Amino acid sequence: MKTTPTQFFRQVRQEISKITWPTRKEALAVSVQVLLVSFFATAFFFGVDWVCQWLIQKILGL
Repeated sequence: MKTTPTQFFRQVRQEISKITWPTRKEALAVSVQVLLVSFFATAFFFGVDWVCQWLIQKILGL
């Protein structure tokens, strides 16, 4: 069964109305969490990279 463009857009509007959007406070809290996790992940991988670089330099005597 083929859906007409009108039916399609009607179904899209129905589905969009079911979405529960976050409040401004929730969106801000999640954004801060993402920034903090990104910061700590960056710091962790920077540290791991630095240690690996230091070890390789010691092993190769550079």
